[in-house]
Amino acid sequence: MTTPDKSLSAVSYPDFLKTKQRAVGEVGPNIDRSQIHPFLHDWQAEIVQWAALKGRAAIFADCGLGKTVMQLEWARLVADRALILAPLSVARQTAREAERVEQTVHYVRSQDEVDGLGVWITNYEMLDRFPDLDQFDAVVLDESSVLKNVDGRTRQRLTEACRSVPLRLACTATPAPNDVAELTNHAEFLGVMSRAEMLAAYFVNDEKEWRLKGHAVEPMFRWMASWAWAIRSPADMGYPADDYELPNLNIVGQYVDADVDADEGQLFRADLGGIGGRAQVRRQTLDARVERAATLAADGGQWIVWCGLNDEADAVTGRLDGAVNVEGSWSPDQKAQALEAFQDGEIRVLVTKPAIAGFGMNFQNCARMVFLGLSDSYESYYQCIRRCWRYGQKQPVEAHIVVSQLESQIVENVNRKEREAGRSTDALIRYQAERIAS
Repeated sequence: MTTPDKSLSAVSYPDFLKTKQRAVGEVGPNIDRSQIHPFLHDWQAEIVQWAALKGRAAIFADCGLGKTVMQLEWARLVADRALILAPLSVARQTAREAERVEQTVHYVRSQDEVDGLGVWITNYEMLDRFPDLDQFDAVVLDESSVLKNVDGRTRQRLTEACRSVPLRLACTATPAPNDVAELTNHAEFLGVMSRAEMLAAYFVNDEKEWRLKGHAVEPMFRWMASWAWAIRSPADMGYPADDYELPNLNIVGQYVDADVDADEGQLFRADLGGIGGRAQVRRQTLDARVERAATLAADGGQWIVWCGLNDEADAVTGRLDGAVNVEGSWSPDQKAQALEAFQDGEIRVLVTKPAIAGFGMNFQNCARMVFLGLSDSYESYYQCIRRCWRYGQKQPVEAHIVVSQLESQIVENVNRKEREAGRSTDALIRYQAERIAS
């Protein structure tokens, strides 16, 4: 009779996880503080030094904390030729902000336009025009969480194309450690761990979705802290945060009556009935929601109206003086010019979708917005809020959410995700502090 190998059963879960992890190690250069542009604060420079030494890392820095200048300095310091990939609306803004650190960053639409060394920038939609990313020493993903929103082909192409790029950086303000897609995209892009290994180590499938194992929470956050730096305020790193106090944020629910046709056999509409039901409710309450939104945004000053449907955008634009609807069909230059005009105060009301202007843009010039409906995406909601409610904003920010009474469950779902995201970030910062102390 064969004696069982008891050594396997004696292995603790944390030890088991260690066998599943593939550490990136330190593959980048050791940068001295004197090499970093003096425009950066000491705490920003500390993050850049760490990310440079890691070589493959993520910076999860909240909106307004200077991700742009940190990634620009990282790219300049670690590589002779670096490429930044950014959302369509952000690429030109990043090129302009490079002047703060005395850099010249060129926006290009294809690899053929890359001429020589330096830092270059393009948008994710142009990825197919860059067939040889291994010609770059480093690649930066700006607003890297948007990878959940691009098609699977683009995600796969990006991950595969960057495998041979020695140095990689991912930057976002909204890490979602409970989101399998979010964690997979970042870890696989950086070469930290494959999807299959992550699922086996930290997640369980309950036949509906993958969810984080209860006893894997602490090991997973410790692992993440080895390759990701999260920060919501300089105070998280022990630095003074007097200049990083946010003004008040007032979120106002604007509920309109839901005069929606009942399904056959129903006396009244008791719920949304899934995606199809939500779409029906949104269409049938469009006029009432547009009326409420237009009434709010007619109150002078600059406003942003976030829409999910083309019909919503068209209708509210037609109701408001000085409103410009930045549409997905516009060319990249048209979109960028309109967004810059809004930043400069030349457009009073910006009407657009989260996918167009909800990531990375700096709209501290505006302090009031309207959501003309709401999806279940906490990330999209959070990013839209933080276009205006960010460090540098001097006024209290108002965000009005215009939905039907039937859609109140969507509002609660987004609020629940916000609470979960807060707890996740707390944990990541705590284990990060332990790493720094050790």
